[in-house]
Amino acid sequence: MTSLAGSTALVTGASSGIGAATATLLARRGTRVLLTGRDEAALRRVADATGGNHLAADLGDDDAAARVAGWAGAVDVLVCNAGVGWAGPLVDMPTADLDRLVTVNVLAPLRLARAVLPGMVARRRGHLVLVSSIAGCMGVGEEAVYAATKAALRTFADSVRYEVAGSGVGVSVVVPGVVDTAFFDRRGTPYPRRRPRPVPPEEVARALVDAVERDRAEVFVPRWLRLPARLHGAVPGLVRTLQRHFG
Repeated sequence: MTSLAGSTALVTGASSGIGAATATLLARRGTRVLLTGRDEAALRRVADATGGNHLAADLGDDDAAARVAGWAGAVDVLVCNAGVGWAGPLVDMPTADLDRLVTVNVLAPLRLARAVLPGMVARRRGHLVLVSSIAGCMGVGEEAVYAATKAALRTFADSVRYEVAGSGVGVSVVVPGVVDTAFFDRRGTPYPRRRPRPVPPEEVARALVDAVERDRAEVFVPRWLRLPARLHGAVPGLVRTLQRHFG
């Protein structure tokens, strides 16, 4: 296992939910946490609770990733957790919302990874964590763009992992299902199903930190989600039929 004590971690989307839970757990492991998100007051509360530093930034702005990377400096762990959603038919999706999803969910993590990776490789230690979604493993009706952005993170992580093999740098993808956060309220559409039940963000945070400590390439939360994801790859026709029937 890799010890996180004494390391520095940059966590995006850290003002609440998975990001705040991850920052809290990392701080308990002895990690110095750098927190970024849009809500400065909430960030300050998390920073006060974890002994970390914070910078309010909207990763939907084109220059935000560069500004955050410059502020953070050398980091040992990058947790790309910030994300936004939108639900509804693709034909009804405003272009501005489409562009924002791609910028926050894809461009910002790629830009941040590109900024911090050279230092990690030079120091021969570090870890990139990308928070994807089960929606990135299989299509989801009325969430086409969101699903596409989360699938992009998984492929990006696989590709970077090949590039840094043997360098001492790890790459992990965390694949949550439905999480009990404000995500659905912020996207403007509540979670419509009774099952699967949302998991607490702390459960995702524990899996995320474990992935860093044990250098796991991919973790699912809850773990049973690995089965439908793998079935989709093996028998996609069957899974599509089941999804159309059960939702």
